Parts: sequence; structure tokens; C-alpha cells
Amino acid sequence: MGTNLAKSTSAQSSVSLVIGSGSVKCAAAIGVASVLREAGIRIERVVGCSGGALFATLIAMGHDDATARDMTLRLWTQDITARRNNRALLSALAPKLMGFKASRFGLRDDSLINHRLQEAFGDARIEELQVPLHITATNFMDGELVDLSRGPVTSAIRASLAIPFAFAPVELDGQLLVDGYVSDPLPISVAIKHGARVIVAVGFESPMMEQIGSAGRFAMQLSSIMSNNLLRARYAFNSVAHHAEVITIIPEFKKRIRLFDTDKVPYIIDAGAQAAREQIDYLRRLLDVDGAAGARVQ
Repeated sequence: MGTNLAKSTSAQSSVSLVIGSGSVKCAAAIGVASVLREAGIRIERVVGCSGGALFATLIAMGHDDATARDMTLRLWTQDITARRNNRALLSALAPKLMGFKASRFGLRDDSLINHRLQEAFGDARIEELQVPLHITATNFMDGELVDLSRGPVTSAIRASLAIPFAFAPVELDGQLLVDGYVSDPLPISVAIKHGARVIVAVGFESPMMEQIGSAGRFAMQLSSIMSNNLLRARYAFNSVAHHAEVITIIPEFKKRIRLFDTDKVPYIIDAGAQAAREQIDYLRRLLDVDGAAGARVQ
């Protein structure tokens, strides 16, 4: 009986961590995870989408804060989008002549990001990591969310980061995959599906353009509108349709954070930690109540 009680208490003192899309802002999850560890709360499962997939992987691999920060600074730099994919551009302008293929269409050369991911994660496989990991992408052919929980880490992250128009989709397990945010920018549904009792969800809304003076900014504004509306709609649906407790952590950034502001990563991590500390007392009480209920059942 004592053993069962210990197991129950341990199980109840854990949460599933979901990290939504948000580019470099997702580094805030490093601070959130650190506060959870300091409070003695175990992360039983981690789910990552788009930029969040990178940080979900770092957490699932068990890297400490300093290592995760340093890896972020090496991986997420502006030069990963610096080289144009001229063939893709020509295929868009002259599809019949150049032979347009959806599986190869991305206006930026992805060779550098592929190299960086391989350098950072090597041959690591999702199912072999310290913490169960789920990386989400979107099936380009039907728009459905795809839950990647097995296979090479690098392929899964690259698929989840396949930003439409920027990077080409990824062919994986017979599916053509694009960025996870297209189907759900904050995929708490994955944690719910795998039986999570308490979910800590780190989410970010896409920034709106202050000035729209180019076709690129016009497209980014439309993308932000659609992804933010999708984020709110999916979150509302999951909150109504399921009974798992979801604690949403939305870090407050007083500084403007651009897509590749990696010099602000330490500030972003601190903002994540601060936002988590504001929720930690409630989270502890919730886990204590949940643990006491589980002990009574035992």
C-alpha cells in the first residue's frame, strides 16, 4: 500500500508541457521548464510546434538551461534564411517550363538549417529521449495535424519548421508535411490525447506588422491574422470539449522581439521564468489536490 501511494503521489506531481509556435520567443519555455524543476514538478511529456519543436526537443533531451541557451544561439540565426532558392522562384513564375513541384517549393535554401539540425541532434531518435516527446506538423494534402512521436529528431523538427513559402515541405512516412502552426499553433490536443491530467501550455500570438510596405509584409500580416484566430479557436474548443486542467503561460515581453533576435534569448528565457513563477503557487495547489484525490483512490 505504501508503494502504491508513493507511485501515485509521484505521478500526480507531474505535468505535460506544450510549447506553441512563436519563433525565437519559444526560448521562454527554457525558463518555464527551469521553474518547474525548481518546484519539484516533473515534466512527464513535452509537445512542441514549429519553433516550439526545437525547444521541446532540448527539454526532452534533458539539457540544462545553459546548454539549451547556447544551442539556441547556434541554431536560430538569421543566415538560415539568407540564401534564396532560385529554382523554386523560377518554378513559381514559369511552372510549366520549370516543372513546379509542391514537395520542393520553398523560396529559401534549406541546406544550412538542415546542416545545423544534424550538427545539433545527430542521429537522435524521438522515442529514445529522456522525456516522451511529440512534435507536430501539418499534412499538406488534407490539413490535419500530424503527431510525430517516433523517428529521427532532425526530420521531425525540420517538418514542424517548414514555414509555408519559405522552406519546402518535408516528405516523411508517406506524408508531405508543412509547419505545425498551420493546423494548431498550440497543440494541447496532443497532450490531452495521451492522457495528460495537468497541462502547462506556453503560447504566443503572432505579431502584427506595424507598417506594411511590401508584399512580404502583406503576406506576414495575413499569416498572423489567420494563425492568431486559429490559436484562439482551437484553444477554446479544447477547453470546452476536454476536462484536462490547462494552465496557460503567456510571457510578457516589454521589448520588441523580432524573428531572429537571438541576442535577446537570455531576456526571453527570464521572461518565461517570471511568467511561470506567477503560476507556480496555483500549480502546486492543483497538484496537491490532484495527488490527494489519487491517494484516496489507492
